[in-house]
Amino acid sequence: MRRRTFLGSVIATGVAKGAIPTIQGLASSSSGSGETPPGPTWLGTEPVVFAINYVPRIFLRRIGWNANWLEADWEKAESEDCVRQLRDLGVNLVTIALYTGFGLEAESRAIADSRKFSELLRRFGIRVGVYVGSTIMYETFLLEKPEAQEWFVPDYLGRPVRYPGAGWHQPQQSFRKRVYFMHPGYREYMKRVLRVGIEELHAELIHYDNTSLMAAPSIFQHPRAIQDFRTYLQSRYTPEVLEERLGFSDVRYVEPPKDDEPRKTIDDPIWQEWADFRCEQLARYFAEIKEYIRSLNPNVALAVNAQSGLNGHNTILEQGVDYPMLAPHIDIFFNEEGDFAGTTEDGILLSKIRSFKMAVHLNKRVLSRVTYAHPSKGGESTWETPGGIAQMAESMVYNRQNLGNVGEGLFIPTLPDEERDYIRFYVDHFELYRGVETIADAALLYTHASMGFNNDRPAVSFMLFSQTLIQAKVSFDIIFDQHLNDLSKYPVLILADQECLSDEQMQLIREYVRQGGGLVATEHSSLYTPWRGRRREFGLKDLWSVDAPPWRGVTRPEDVLKIDPVRHKVGNGRVVYLAEVKPAIAKPPTVPMTDQYWKLPENWEGLVDAVRWAAGGRLTLEVKAPLTVTVELLSQPETGRLLLHLINYDVERTPEVKDIQVRVRRPDKVREITVVSPERPPEKVTPTIRGGELAFTISSLKGYSVAVIS
Repeated sequence: MRRRTFLGSVIATGVAKGAIPTIQGLASSSSGSGETPPGPTWLGTEPVVFAINYVPRIFLRRIGWNANWLEADWEKAESEDCVRQLRDLGVNLVTIALYTGFGLEAESRAIADSRKFSELLRRFGIRVGVYVGSTIMYETFLLEKPEAQEWFVPDYLGRPVRYPGAGWHQPQQSFRKRVYFMHPGYREYMKRVLRVGIEELHAELIHYDNTSLMAAPSIFQHPRAIQDFRTYLQSRYTPEVLEERLGFSDVRYVEPPKDDEPRKTIDDPIWQEWADFRCEQLARYFAEIKEYIRSLNPNVALAVNAQSGLNGHNTILEQGVDYPMLAPHIDIFFNEEGDFAGTTEDGILLSKIRSFKMAVHLNKRVLSRVTYAHPSKGGESTWETPGGIAQMAESMVYNRQNLGNVGEGLFIPTLPDEERDYIRFYVDHFELYRGVETIADAALLYTHASMGFNNDRPAVSFMLFSQTLIQAKVSFDIIFDQHLNDLSKYPVLILADQECLSDEQMQLIREYVRQGGGLVATEHSSLYTPWRGRRREFGLKDLWSVDAPPWRGVTRPEDVLKIDPVRHKVGNGRVVYLAEVKPAIAKPPTVPMTDQYWKLPENWEGLVDAVRWAAGGRLTLEVKAPLTVTVELLSQPETGRLLLHLINYDVERTPEVKDIQVRVRRPDKVREITVVSPERPPEKVTPTIRGGELAFTISSLKGYSVAVIS
């Protein structure tokens, strides 16, 4: 790319006044060592069952939610009886109030209450997390810090930049202003907040909220952000490359884009650089925050609410969130994407599987709502999160060592019996969920430029190809740009319209194929550079021998070729080119590829056939079950076991699926197979083994089962 640095890498060791520090430069400047202490020892060694109790009185009163029973509820929620019930159910992590944005002085009463609550939770063996908001409730905050006026973001497109309310429980909150988070004064204040949480409340988790809003486009109209953007361009490129990139090299008068018009593709180089800049700034901020947290206590985890996950939104452009870039600087992704586990009336399977797979491959955990008991408007407990046991099973299987958020503490004891059974099952059988590794037949590539600089076809193809793999029960990982360096564990690499590939990336793919790897590519994969420079021919034409469609200019979408699937053997590998992943429900241009469009594509069976052929004709796992049953095959190296998890996403309509036939290609000897489930007693299964292939039948699946292959 002829840059001075690769994305997210650093060359600086110090930070000049007014300059943008690099990620490692920021980290080293906070501790002087340049090295982040190792992460919390408890992550991954124990099951995490999470609850919340972090909304302080001052916040609810300010939004006008002054129900007359709240005072009594607060006292009950922080009582010894409630905490004992949480512990007995299996809850072992509770996030409590620290800082919502009113200021440490205005929230001093809530912090004092949290100090007592923290002592009670820890006495019952429950770890304490603390909530940290990212907005400023300026009416009280400015009384404490008048100079914070400088942190606030100016109006954007004639509108104040404030927190958007959503629903009856979050009305429009005009009192919550947003800040440019890289302002030095704001960063130093947030360190004061973190110190209180860690040293006074003894927190072992920092729950950082609203991360998905912190790097939104409107935030970066702050005067300091504009200057930081110019400095970023100067530090990222040499003058010669700037001239090649922009047509000029003096960027002193460059301004970030200022409009919210929907775009099909992002071809303007300033828009592209601005998206990258926002992603990098967010990563820099959390690099500094994580380093500071570790300097106070290396056993404290950092969780950030990146909200969307991989659910069809262009998080790079919309939110300034690039998950592989952010991941090294956090421990846990909070997820509020929705997509609650289940099926719709028109047959769409909804899941967070992509988000879990993304996090697992980045060696992170996810905290999401699996069920959510909370107070209703009338004061009685209610459940606003659908999914129930399917959501719990999904997090058990596709997440790592983390059941998720089961609701507000006071109301958790009123959960339905079947959900309480799932919590107990997870805690009692945690040995089945720790130290596991995915066995994947395919790697599905998600590149920064392809998914960040095009809002349409790459998103459609990626989401629908992954939907096909999920429902057709083809085991796969989601990988990112940096993972192309080592594809040796995967029989097949899938490029679902990954149009933007560098010369270096394409060479890695060629070598992978020639050494025996399988490749499935669709639509316009490799037709563009990472700057969205259009190539005359496919960059990987030498692998699939197909001519590119004629170029129609930047204002018209690329044509889809009208050809049948193409199959080739190249070196020791196999290559399949598919002209199109054909949507069953068309997504309108520019809108996110969200779950209403996730119906299996019209040619889903052809996609599966392509993967199977590229893999040499056979996949590791074959399961005959309805399309609404998903599976995940995991290995457990420490015990030598295989674990085949099965989830019935249609459990509400189809309470039981019978006689599921399983075939696993494993040459290892098998001593026994036991099927366990929260809903039925353990069952021994007799397998047949022939030619390195293991075959057996699972007689009944209700909501969730796991076959333990010893």
